[in-house]
Amino acid sequence: MTQQPFSRPGAIDLSALKRPAQPTPAPGGGAPRAPGGGAPAGGAPAGPSSYAVQVTEENFQGVIEASMGAAVLLAFYSRTRMPESGDLAADLVTLSAEFEGRFLLGLVDIDAAPQIAQAMQIPSIPLVVAVVDGRPMPLFQDVLPIEELRTALTQVAQQLTTQGITGRHQPRAAAGAPGADGAGAPGAEGEDAEPPVDPRYAPAQDALGDGDFDRAVEEYHKLVTANPADSEAVAGLAMARLLQRTAGVDLDHARAAADAAPDDLDAQTLVADLDLLGGQVDEAFTRLIELVRRTSGDERNTAREHLVALFGAVGNDDPRVLKARGRLASALY
Repeated sequence: MTQQPFSRPGAIDLSALKRPAQPTPAPGGGAPRAPGGGAPAGGAPAGPSSYAVQVTEENFQGVIEASMGAAVLLAFYSRTRMPESGDLAADLVTLSAEFEGRFLLGLVDIDAAPQIAQAMQIPSIPLVVAVVDGRPMPLFQDVLPIEELRTALTQVAQQLTTQGITGRHQPRAAAGAPGADGAGAPGAEGEDAEPPVDPRYAPAQDALGDGDFDRAVEEYHKLVTANPADSEAVAGLAMARLLQRTAGVDLDHARAAADAAPDDLDAQTLVADLDLLGGQVDEAFTRLIELVRRTSGDERNTAREHLVALFGAVGNDDPRVLKARGRLASALY
């Protein structure tokens, strides 16, 4: 699976999630998924979700405008041409409910709304596009298991947070429900309404948006102290600390220092941090695992703890983290 890169706050860049396009089968190719596993063939993806809307020519502009306050995902699919693309859309409907307004899902049936597909120059289906501040950015172009989708969207949400994009959408009519194809589209809760922000995370997210990483660490630490099981706060704290450690660091200088001193703990962990932020997650993990393998005593323990902190920043359920944990165990024992 193609994974979400991490980057410093600024213009969001989700392009590394883009995957090679899958060939679109001829009409009728592939059997629809059984009830309970996706959407019925020929229809809109099953729901319900208060954070998904069927996109039409009439409400398309409103859906795009909704991205000015919080992220929008557009899922392009066709039950007629590729039933599996409808299954993907159905899984995204399910996940949109889980994320509770962190993004609004717009479902675009390219057979029912071909003009939208043409206007956005859709090369193939399925295609999932993120829209932030009206700017579309491809995420992925293939059918993924729902567990991998959940991991990818969690990483997208984390990156949005680090870049100060913290708005949430108001719940609305569920996809496929009366009003969800137009009247219940974005704007039903008020065109000018400001998307709500979960008040628990607002101080930390505001600090990240301001580039005040010290304050962000402090705010996330309060949340984790109050509820150590708050996975979003734990991940936010790990990312805020990562941004705090690397603020103002010159990558080229740091990499040259690490190359000159391969066993220097501080130099190696700093480059691992920078690699992670640059989207080179596996490289960051490998650097620290090899450092663990070469060191001993307190230095080895420090390198191990640093690596575990990076696991938290990426997400402990991420496949790359699970793989790296196995490699770390081998290096230790």
